[in-house]
Amino acid sequence: MAPITQIRAHVETADVGGAGSDSWIYLGVGGREFLLDLQGRGDTGRAADDTYWFGEGTNVENAEYNDPRGPQLDTDDLIHFPVYLRMETSGSEPPWCIEMVSVTVNPDSRDARSYTHPALRPHGERGRIWLDDKSGKALYLRPVGSLQSV
Repeated sequence: MAPITQIRAHVETADVGGAGSDSWIYLGVGGREFLLDLQGRGDTGRAADDTYWFGEGTNVENAEYNDPRGPQLDTDDLIHFPVYLRMETSGSEPPWCIEMVSVTVNPDSRDARSYTHPALRPHGERGRIWLDDKSGKALYLRPVGSLQSV
């Protein structure tokens, strides 16, 4: 298949009380996890609209440890391992309310692969998912469009 050189994760946190989180949030792609932690910014805040870049053009903390090129992942790995968000609760405000998530592997290439969770659309109370010790700490994503056969 093709080497994974870049991963883009676009995440929107709901604009409701307690939606922001102090917890550690991870993105699982290709059989490993990447920490969602933007350079120079702390926790995920209420109504945040964040895009995390891993690999080429990175904007995350500890970029060298959160790089799909070391060791090199391949799009073939996407067939064998799930794409997901996972949290480890911590801090004084651990719950997190997600309103939208979109993950794209190799976004600017012809072999781009995108993933989301269909229950998160449209925005609104019924289109939100809370992650916490009391409600579950992982959210699995599925391929978008024609990639569902991946």
